[in-house]
Parts: sequence; C-alpha cells; structure tokens
Amino acid sequence: MSQAPNENPSRPGKKDKHEARRDFLKQSSALMALALIPPLVVKAGEHDEAIAGLFEKMPLSLEINGKAYQLSVEPRVTLLDLLREQLNLTGTKKGCDHGQCGACTVHVNGQRINSCLTLAVMQEGKKITTIEGLAQGDTLHPVQEAFIKHDGFQCGYCTPGQIMSAVACIREGHAGSPEEIREFMSGNICRCGAYDNIVAAITEVKQGGHIV
Repeated sequence: MSQAPNENPSRPGKKDKHEARRDFLKQSSALMALALIPPLVVKAGEHDEAIAGLFEKMPLSLEINGKAYQLSVEPRVTLLDLLREQLNLTGTKKGCDHGQCGACTVHVNGQRINSCLTLAVMQEGKKITTIEGLAQGDTLHPVQEAFIKHDGFQCGYCTPGQIMSAVACIREGHAGSPEEIREFMSGNICRCGAYDNIVAAITEVKQGGHIV
C-alpha cells in the first residue's frame, strides 16, 4: 500500500510534527532566556569597565620593598593582582590562584603568605616584600645566589615563590635538616622536580650563617 506524502518523514524539505515541535521548543527557550537576562548583565558583556565602576575604590597605604605607596583599590582585589596588575611587580607569579602551589608567595611584615588568598585592603599599613625587593641593587640575596649555584630551578616559574619561602623557612628556624626543609617548603610546588637542588641551596645558606 502506498504511503501518503505527508506521512513520509524522510522526504527532503519536510518535517514531521515531532521535529517541528522540537524546533519550536528550542526557539522558545532561547527567546525566554534572552528575555530573562538582566539589562546590567548584557551591558557588562559589552563594557567590562562598567562592572569595575560599580565597585567603590578604597584608599590603601602600604610599604612595598621599602617604598611607600598611597593607592586606591577595589575591595575585591587580591594582593597578588594588585602587585602584578597595578604595580607591575610581576616577579610574583600567579599559578593555581587557590593557595596550593606557592608561586605567589610574598612576605608581609616578615611572614610568608600566599598573596592570592588575601585581599589587598587587608594589608593596610603593612610592609610587603616581593622577590624584586630581596636583592640590594646588583647584589643578590644569599638565597638567590644559592639557587643559581645549585641550579634550584628549571623553567623558573615557581622560583620566585620558592625563594621567598626559602628565606622565610630559614628565618623561622625550620632549616635544620633536609627533612625539616622539605616539610616546611611543602607548600611550594615545582613541576620540574628541582626539589633536591632547592634543599641543597637552602642548606648551604643555613650552614653558612648568612643573615636572611
């Protein structure tokens, strides 16, 4: 028995009622989603600066690498982003951005912290030291020299954070043995696996009695 033309779903240019219904639902859903998007979001997609303008900036006084700064920052800005994006101190690296790799390690009032996990406004009046602040002119810090001597890096991306943690590790009195060094440097990840050389560098500085 022959089949009526409108009952054959395989005919080119023809859609059965189920396919037509699916198309209608897709189009309706898309239109509904577009209608529900707040105008502010649409505008933000076109102008990112408009969103930034919604955050009131706050005054912030810091001392960074011995230099006083009077800044104006958004309350949501991390110390890491302030250093890199606003002050161009790019030696401090952004790695995981979750406080797990240690690439963003800096010193705040002499204590090491992950700068990606703290807001800049929380550091009001404090002294910040980054990797750029360790050397004295052309004279490298003893830990920097030891890292070079012992080849404590390969790609070098984690090196600033490793050095900042190494300085703190020695200052804290946690460099008494290779095992202790590994324990108190465990928050800094080196994907190249230069750990043995890093431990050797820290050990040399510690045993040499250098003031760090």
